[in-house]
Amino acid sequence: MRKLVLLGTVLLMPGLLIAGTAQAQTPQHAPPSEVLAVHDYVAAVSPDRIEADIRTLVGFGTRHTLSETQSETRGIGAARRWIHDEFERISADCGGCLEVMYVSDTISGETRIPEPTEVVSVIAIQRGRIDPDRYVLMSGDIDSRVTDPLDGTSDSPGANDNASGMAGVIEAARVLSQHEFDGSIIYAGLSGEEQGLFGGQILAAHALENGWRIKAVLNNDMIGNISGINGVTNNATARVFSEGTRDVETPEEARARRFTGGEVDSASRNLARMVDRTADQYIPNLDVMMVYRLDRFGRGGHHRPFNAVGIPGVRIMETNEHYDRQHQDLRTEDGRPYGDTIDGVDFDYAAKLTSLNIAVMAQIAGAPPIPANVSIEGAVQPSTHLSWTLASGSAAANLAGYRVHWRLTDQPQWTHSRFVGAVGEYTLENVVIDNYYFGVSAVARDGSETPVVFPGAAGSFGE
Repeated sequence: MRKLVLLGTVLLMPGLLIAGTAQAQTPQHAPPSEVLAVHDYVAAVSPDRIEADIRTLVGFGTRHTLSETQSETRGIGAARRWIHDEFERISADCGGCLEVMYVSDTISGETRIPEPTEVVSVIAIQRGRIDPDRYVLMSGDIDSRVTDPLDGTSDSPGANDNASGMAGVIEAARVLSQHEFDGSIIYAGLSGEEQGLFGGQILAAHALENGWRIKAVLNNDMIGNISGINGVTNNATARVFSEGTRDVETPEEARARRFTGGEVDSASRNLARMVDRTADQYIPNLDVMMVYRLDRFGRGGHHRPFNAVGIPGVRIMETNEHYDRQHQDLRTEDGRPYGDTIDGVDFDYAAKLTSLNIAVMAQIAGAPPIPANVSIEGAVQPSTHLSWTLASGSAAANLAGYRVHWRLTDQPQWTHSRFVGAVGEYTLENVVIDNYYFGVSAVARDGSETPVVFPGAAGSFGE
């Protein structure tokens, strides 16, 4: 009789591999698991440049959506023209590598925009070398507000909310525009956030109308505050918010999800997992708190309009908010200061979260097409079979192959993976489908990797 050996939580017989074993050895032909260039991109981020940009944005007095648009020194009109000019300066430094444009529409009859108002966002596109119609987008908000959401005249510095996020987008453009990527990157300054997320709605509609295949949105809203109203000061943690089930899920897809899973594996949620892993691998002294919620409780941000039309997106922000510094008239009451002023911004922390965005975008833009049509089968079988569309053509010129992933269903992060090469299907022998969640990612020759795609409509990033 052969002897049973207990190894951890796995039973082994000599010569026999039991279901649920640890990760298999990676084949020798697998690409590297780290993109060395990303460390250089992270190191290039400058807190001093971010501080200068925040001070410039604060210097416009107010950036309220309903504020002055003709002045060259005050109001949202002056602010968005400065952002446009800054993108143009960055483009000149990289030989014209950015397409800079305004995207706008007129909004009226809304609670916070009662009169016809042009909501104008500023966009810069860095085209990819081999797959220019596939995009990853980083956004920040241009506008600011005080206590009254209709007050477009009072001083509203908006230093942290959200000059910090906007400055992060500009700095990301400075750093990444010095390098080439296979996919495209969009740097977006969105307006109208405080009035109802209108800039994001307008840009999402523009993207769909123009066939932009936006695969990931990183919305940065308040990335500069480290001291919360709860008394906690922490410069080593960031939050990432993501939707669980897709906003565009159909009733038929919901019924399928009930039987096959996917409640915590939307494309947005797996984008959040990628952000978390990226922080661990590339950003010193930064841990990501994945929050399983679309946004803060009862609140919203500019990733939501993209989620609403099926574009994956997350919100990246500080962990400890200080509500005295948000949406407040500038004042002091009983010795307690109120208002979103620049003394509440930690520029090193804003640079750290900007670096996180850069590291994520560099990997997605450097990766092959995100796996499409991922499906799974294995009911009442000892093994699990995954299949997907094998990418082809010029857009897949950098494809090294695919990696299959799995984890126990109560685990927040992918724990097991296996590189399987440039194939369109793979069977995990003796890994029972009932016990795990599964997914697939695509890997470039330099190690750049996509987010993991959960099988079926629940986890799809689209075609």
